[in-house]
Amino acid sequence: MEAIFEFVNIDRSEALESFTRKKLEKLENKYDWIVRANVYFKRNEDQKPNGYICEIRLSAPGPLLFAESNESSYEAAVSKSTSDIDRQCSKRKDKMNAH
Repeated sequence: MEAIFEFVNIDRSEALESFTRKKLEKLENKYDWIVRANVYFKRNEDQKPNGYICEIRLSAPGPLLFAESNESSYEAAVSKSTSDIDRQCSKRKDKMNAH
């Protein structure tokens, strides 16, 4: 799976990319039909104590899968987003097996 990272109005972080890749690899191992992941990191200063936003868009058969979370750290936002995506992938897999 190809992973594309975009940092919107924040500095690029190798540690954050590595953490996110590990989470995405778990999804890829579980669902081999995932093609690409677009990951966006944003910071919203107006939302205290939250404001660390992670958006994940997965390219897979069927409609695009999307999850966004706004947490107190980027790591927590990544974990929440990947958890949401995992749930969506599970539902998609059930539908694919039904056909």
